[in-house]
Formats: sequence, structure tokens, C-alpha cells
Amino acid sequence: MRVLLIHQNFPGQLCHIANDLKARPGVELLAVGRDTAPGLPGVRLLRYRPHRGPHPTTHPYLISYEDAVLHGQAVLRALQPLAGRGYRPDVILAHPGWGETLFLKDLFPGARLIHYCEYFYHGRGADADFDPEFLLSLDGAARLRARNALHLLNLENADAGICPTHWQHSLHPAAYRDKLHVAHEGIRTELLGPDPKAALTLPNGRTVRAGQKIVTYVARNLEPYRGFHVLMRALPALLRAEPDCQVVIVGGDGVSYGNAPTDAANWREKLLCENPMDLNRVHFLGKVPYEVYRKVLQVSAAHVYLSYPFVLSWSLLEALASGCRIVASDTAPVREVMRDGVNGHLVSFFDGEAWVERVRGALRDDRLAMRKQARLTAERFSVLGAQATYRSLLGVPELAMVE
Repeated sequence: MRVLLIHQNFPGQLCHIANDLKARPGVELLAVGRDTAPGLPGVRLLRYRPHRGPHPTTHPYLISYEDAVLHGQAVLRALQPLAGRGYRPDVILAHPGWGETLFLKDLFPGARLIHYCEYFYHGRGADADFDPEFLLSLDGAARLRARNALHLLNLENADAGICPTHWQHSLHPAAYRDKLHVAHEGIRTELLGPDPKAALTLPNGRTVRAGQKIVTYVARNLEPYRGFHVLMRALPALLRAEPDCQVVIVGGDGVSYGNAPTDAANWREKLLCENPMDLNRVHFLGKVPYEVYRKVLQVSAAHVYLSYPFVLSWSLLEALASGCRIVASDTAPVREVMRDGVNGHLVSFFDGEAWVERVRGALRDDRLAMRKQARLTAERFSVLGAQATYRSLLGVPELAMVE
């Protein structure tokens, strides 16, 4: 069976299923990614690069679509020589968000095309109009509507799709929902868990340990979409109320979602300037290796997770798997995972005072039941379950049991 995996940043969200498939007899695996994709050991990666970017005179609403066409064209050209030598995939699994799969049904009409349908944009009722501090203009709403042209084509072209959460599934047009399955890509729960002896050495040389008052926060990049502005505005009050607590923050200074600030190099610098605090107690680690990240979760006494109504972060699930006491925003799709008072605490996204009080409570909460429930919740998102679901959708036969 020939399986073609496509992701601009391969492996990205396809990492776990790629690792599973490459070890399965009878599966011939090929991946396609941009020239900047990290790749995955043991998986042949065909790299592509668009021959140009969008034209400077392209209408602003259409820039993202032209860019998608260029990506799709580049992938088509990269695969054409293989097709000319007889390569025909049985199934294609792809993240289509950058346009890579736009023309693959023309090259491989017999292949089953399965899309990872991460998000469908809305001007109202989701992330775009959620935060009153960053109002969506009419021009911005129109741009989002035009941006969905790519995603509508992706939905039309796909034979089936996969959405990570029920809420993300609900954002897609009703006409296509029947062919979209809800299945999270999974996390490595077996690599995560509490460690009462965990210790973490901070950039200033100080070592913090499990059992101390350590507040943690993790995001790919420190930005409003993940509530970084809410956290930073609440921290001075928390530090005053808890003079013996330390705060450990993981995340880069780039922008994954939304926009960079106009009056500072990044959101960290801007919010530190507006909210001065003791940097001997608030520690910015930047982006860290996985082992350091795991120790951050293991030393955590209270883990803060905030998010606009948007895609669900792996970090929330990994914090659950680590048995963290979590204070999370009462937003979609977080509510699909968190139950207030059962496996953590939910707080209104914008209520800074409530955040401080909930975090203070979590620092003093020594109940093991909530940590246990957190870990049980995470097991629903284990890689093993996700791989089985993906294999079923791909049509990969299960291995026969040996008596």
C-alpha cells in the first residue's frame, strides 16, 4: 500500500502517524514538505519550494490564495516526475492549509485524499472577534471570508477529513461535516507523568523543584491568541500575593497567530514594559528542548493555559498527562477537555483577578484526585488510540495477531 503524506512543515501534526506507518510491513511511505521542513528519520522526504511569492499588485484579499496556488503548483511539479515513472499513491493524507493538495486529484485521480481540517475561519463567533482589545475591522472580516476560498476547495476535493476537536469540526460548513471525522492526532502520554524528584535549572542558575510554588505557562510563541497579555497583566498581583512563588514561562518571541505589536519588537518586551515585575522571579526560557519542557511541567504547582476560541494546543494535553494542576480559560475547545473542579479549573479568559485567585488556590491544593483525573483525561488523547483511528481512515490493514 502506498501512502503519501504532505505537510508544509513535515512531519508537523502527521508525526505520530508517520512513525506508526513507517514501521508497518506492506506500507510504502513517501512524504512531501517545504525545503525548510525538518523531516523525519526513516521517511523519504520530497522537498519543494514555490518558484515565487504572491505578486505585489495582487488584491490584498487574494494574497493568501495566490500563495496557496503557488504552493500547490510547486508540489504538483515536484511529484510529476515520480508520476511519470509510474508512482501512484493509494491514499494521500495531508494538511492542506497552505495549498499543497490543490491539484493532486488531477495528478492522482485514483488516490483517496484525506485532509487534516484544522480550522475554518469565521468573522464572528470564534477567534477573530473574541478579544475586544483587538477589534476586527470590516476589511479584516472580508479578508477572512475570501481566505476561506482555499478551505472550501480543500473540503470539496477531499474524500474525507479529520478535525482534532468537535468544536473545530462545528466550524466547517454543514454541507461538508458528514465527511469530516473527529480524531485528535494524539500525544505521547507514555513519555509524560509526574516526578516528585523533578528539578529544573533556570537561566539565572537557580534550581527549582517539584513541591515548590512554581507557576508555569507554555505557548509556541508568547502572544495574545494564547492569553499572554492576560497572564502578564495578572502576574504583578500574583507575585505580591505569593512572595515565595516563582513563574516559569516557555515560548518564543515570534508570532504564530494574529499580529505582532506595532510599538515593540515583540509581545514579551511590550508587556514587560507595561507591567514591570521582578525578573528574578519571572523566568523566560524561550523555546526549549523537549526534556527541559517535560521538566517544566513536572515541577509545576499551578499550570496556566489560556487561549482564544481557536485550535487546541498540545501543551494543554501534555500538562494533563503530566498531572499538573491546571487553571485554564473557559473557552472552546478547552471545554471539551477540561471540567471545572474535576481535572482542573476553568476561569473567564479576561478576568485577571479571578486568575490570580484560582492560581493561588491551585498552589495550595494538595488533592491528588484532581491530578489523577487530569492524567485519565489525557489518556483519551494517547498516540496509540489516535494511530488506530488514522489507520482506519487511511484503510491500512491491521496486523494479524500471532497465536
